[in-house]
Amino acid sequence: MKEIILEHLSSIPGWEYLQNKYLFSLLIILLFAFIGKVVLMIFSKYLEKFASKTKTKVDDMIFEHTKKPIFYLVVVYGLKLSLLNLEVNGIVNNFVNSLMAFVLLLIFLKFFDILLDAWGLAFAKKTKTKIVEILLPLFHKITKTLFIIIAVMWLLKIWGVDITPYLAGVGISGVVLGLALQDSLKNIFGGVTLLLDRTFQVGDKVKLEDGTVGTIHDIGLRSTKMATYSNEIIYLPNGYLANSRIQNYTRPNPKVRVDVNFGVAYGVNIDKVKKIVLDEISKMKDVLDNPGPSVEFLEMGDSALSFVAKFWVPKWDQSYGKKLEATQKIYEILGKAGIEIPFPTRTVYMKK
Repeated sequence: MKEIILEHLSSIPGWEYLQNKYLFSLLIILLFAFIGKVVLMIFSKYLEKFASKTKTKVDDMIFEHTKKPIFYLVVVYGLKLSLLNLEVNGIVNNFVNSLMAFVLLLIFLKFFDILLDAWGLAFAKKTKTKIVEILLPLFHKITKTLFIIIAVMWLLKIWGVDITPYLAGVGISGVVLGLALQDSLKNIFGGVTLLLDRTFQVGDKVKLEDGTVGTIHDIGLRSTKMATYSNEIIYLPNGYLANSRIQNYTRPNPKVRVDVNFGVAYGVNIDKVKKIVLDEISKMKDVLDNPGPSVEFLEMGDSALSFVAKFWVPKWDQSYGKKLEATQKIYEILGKAGIEIPFPTRTVYMKK
């Protein structure tokens, strides 16, 4: 069969020149360079035009960013075949194989980067969170790190280096590194949990377990910044926040209830107290009608009858100012009505 093929090939004009292995190797390189150009033309004239008509932009980005690496891969493969024809081995062959491996991994890296960006865009539209802005750079760095590790391992294998000891070393180093970065990793996963659960967002007023109250200033991957009312920024590890009890004043909506406690002297008409305080609070600006304000009689204390006035305001950032305003108005209206506001007293008996 081989003799028949060679007999037919020998009938081609100029075949005798191709018996020279150097000329034949050069022809292989030129042929694969031509094939690479054809591939580029197919990408530019057909595939990219087809991709522009689709709804998604993922295929456009894939074709745009992978066509040149594929061209280089075709050319390098032609170079490899030409070296095989010349029966070249050793360093040159290893170098060409390394170049092919690098280009192939580069194509996969660009492909995964594009898929990550597309996923990030779709996820951001669906969830309307900042998680993509924070996680995408991290995922890209992880992808590039894996690309470098795989590339190094592949190149060592191509050059005949036994990678088994290195794999064992990488495993031990990974354990040591994981223990060293335990707190950092806990904070990173805590940040991801906070963003996915949407525990709070930038601008939310929250209260921590230790009683600290402030506004969320920024949510990072490792820590969250909270601005207090003293205009101080507190940096909170996300790992701590993910396992803490946090009171969010802005959820499920911005409106918040304000409570003002006060007391009156024994013997006062309870219904009268409720009416005059309720009327005064109802006149205040920005107090909601639904749910409306209320005044409740709580208990008979040691030195006073305890009451609480409750009302709602549209936004949480109005609550503190309205509480101060309501406290002053309650004090003034009770004074005008002649209702005594008692204070704790103590009687001391002197024994001779």
